[in-house]
Amino acid sequence: MDLIIDGYNLLHVGRLPIALSANDLQRERDRLVDQLSSYRQVKSCEITLVFDGWQGGWTSEKKERRKGIELIFSKLGEKADEVIKRLVKEKGPGKIVITSDRDVARYAEKMGAAVIPSEQFKERMQMPTVTTEKDTEEDEDERTGIKRKGPSRRLSKKEKRARSALKKL
Repeated sequence: MDLIIDGYNLLHVGRLPIALSANDLQRERDRLVDQLSSYRQVKSCEITLVFDGWQGGWTSEKKERRKGIELIFSKLGEKADEVIKRLVKEKGPGKIVITSDRDVARYAEKMGAAVIPSEQFKERMQMPTVTTEKDTEEDEDERTGIKRKGPSRRLSKKEKRARSALKKL
């Protein structure tokens, strides 16, 4: 399982849009890397975390590996969205993209990647080993072949990919 994460998108989930100082922002990024590292140990997956560097970054894309997480800072003048789209295209289908950005989500789905909104992933990340009652109920129905009343409804490919990715998370 490979995750490609929109860093600032996940970092700012559930927060008011306030400007942080450079030190506070670095502290928040480090905290996010620590959380993802813990999640990675439980779920054993590859994680690529992409941050914007387009307003105050380096002249070239900066890559580093910290605590098992691959960090990518986009170059000056390039947004993280563009980097994520490029990674999805390079790595091919079957990846999971964590973002709430509609443009990135549409592109990733078109390329065959599953897309999970940042809010949902943050909830899963905080409780990686807990499964919900609803998930367990659906799994039991699939195994036992119980038919439910009401009109049947097939899931779209997009919904199937997203549901499968959520189960993996």
